Amino acid sequence: MIRALALAACLIPSAACAQQAQTGGMDHKMHMQMMSGQAAGASVPTEPGQGAFAAIQEIVAILEADSDTDWSKVDIDALRAHLVDMNAVTLAADVKSEPVAGGTRFLVTGSGAVQDSVRRMVKAHAAAMNGVDGWRFEASDIDGGASLTVWPPAKDAAKLRGLGFFGLMGRGMHHQNHHMMIARGKSPHL
Repeated sequence: MIRALALAACLIPSAACAQQAQTGGMDHKMHMQMMSGQAAGASVPTEPGQGAFAAIQEIVAILEADSDTDWSKVDIDALRAHLVDMNAVTLAADVKSEPVAGGTRFLVTGSGAVQDSVRRMVKAHAAAMNGVDGWRFEASDIDGGASLTVWPPAKDAAKLRGLGFFGLMGRGMHHQNHHMMIARGKSPHL
């Protein structure tokens, strides 16, 4: 009995392959079932495999679902460039911090293209977050990158130390709206 079941299990994939070979490939219905996770016992991954790709995929789905999308202004390449900057700053920038009266100054540097990414990201983030919840941000260019000086309300001094530069860059839920604006061809930094 066990041998018969094992033989049958081995023959099922062969039969499927034979059917594909006869029809020139997988039929459309089978393909659609596999893509939607309906194939028997199939589990479908939900992660697209890479964060920047996932962000682009999400924005494209939103744009396609919006009947008011003006496709003549959509600029997914600009969104990709912004995501490249985010990646460069997060993974390749060097950060040193120094205390200033009431806050911290972050000296963020990198070589080559990272330097330019640092400058764009630091200035944009300072502009977006300045004044939010009483925090003050000031950014300027320095050799090799940019400085970001941050003054939190006194009650948030420990929070600033805990967040550090990268925590500050991730703070605030403006990023998603920022990405939509870039994808729609609008400048979020005006």
